[in-house]
Amino acid sequence: MLKKEPSAYAQLYFDALLEDVMPFWEKHSLDGEHGGYFTCLDRFGSVYDTDKFLWLQGRQIWMFSKLYNEVHQKQQWIDVAAAGIDFLTKHGQDEQGHYYFSLTRDGRPLTHAYNIYSDCFAALAWYEYGRASGISMAMDKARQAFDNFLVRRSDPKGRFEKSTGVRPQSNFGLGMMTAYLAFEMESLIGEMRAAELYDQCLEEILVKHYDQSSGLIREVVHADGHFLDTFEGRLVSPGHNLEVIWFLMDIANRLGREKLVLRLVDMCLHVLERCWDHEKGGIYYFIDIKGAPSVHLEHDQKLWWVHLEGLIALSRAWLLSGRADVINWFEILHDYVWQRFPDPQYGEWFGYLSRQGEPHLTLKGGKWKGCFHVPRALYECARSLQAEAES
Repeated sequence: MLKKEPSAYAQLYFDALLEDVMPFWEKHSLDGEHGGYFTCLDRFGSVYDTDKFLWLQGRQIWMFSKLYNEVHQKQQWIDVAAAGIDFLTKHGQDEQGHYYFSLTRDGRPLTHAYNIYSDCFAALAWYEYGRASGISMAMDKARQAFDNFLVRRSDPKGRFEKSTGVRPQSNFGLGMMTAYLAFEMESLIGEMRAAELYDQCLEEILVKHYDQSSGLIREVVHADGHFLDTFEGRLVSPGHNLEVIWFLMDIANRLGREKLVLRLVDMCLHVLERCWDHEKGGIYYFIDIKGAPSVHLEHDQKLWWVHLEGLIALSRAWLLSGRADVINWFEILHDYVWQRFPDPQYGEWFGYLSRQGEPHLTLKGGKWKGCFHVPRALYECARSLQAEAES
């Protein structure tokens, strides 16, 4: 029997988004002197480092613009997004048009554009801000960043690549991000181009990187798709598995491919069964596909984004299948997450828990955690649960 009706869950997620998480970032992250956003915030919202990371700048622009477009046209939200866009415009790109990884507080480049994901989130930021503002130049910038990403996919690090090429590899993250960008930006790039990219991503993720024996998606395979029996080749990120599953659910649902949707629902539950810590609870950060020792010291920690991507995947699976086993897993994961990650005393959510589920770090933002995974998950879950309540 349901612990809560879908409408009650939806309200809980919306309330946390609008009354806790977004106000935290509105209050603490804006740099009124130099523009853009501070992301290195401690538990109380105080800034402990002023460096700015371009992928997090892009994510925050996208998040505020998305909510402006789809929840409420709140002037403060578009003003926050505009502050990030202005900083991105003045300081974000190198001479080739790629986006730096990190900058000083006042916008001087610290780290070269070695990380292709800066381009990804710049594309999303410009696109969503363009929808919100109606500024045509924003869409031009979005298309440019998207095209740059596609061009760089075959050699994402370029001159910054450290590998010798002796063991050519395919990285699953690139296909995952291509799928997400194409879906989010379909109205800009066109249905035909999006459909081509969907087919490529489905082949890359569900054939090339999918491991039949374990039922999991591998982070790295040989360039030709063969299994690499190395630390990298055996690595599975449960969070990435769950994240790409809901990306592909959205794509499959849009394409009307019901059998693929149901396959993805099964995959979601399998990832949870395989990657759940059945002793302490929660989802492992990393696992080795053959059960070998992990080289990642944090492999058994419980991270915010991993669990949140699981909640999105389950809320989508609930909406698209209505299966009892999906609802049961949603409630198990919901209970684990809501008992441990939110910080009712100072707002927003903890990001890093020990294996036992206690806060390992109390920061609210840093180099990797910003205004993205928590609010996106709260929004996406609320949206799915509300749709389920109305169905």
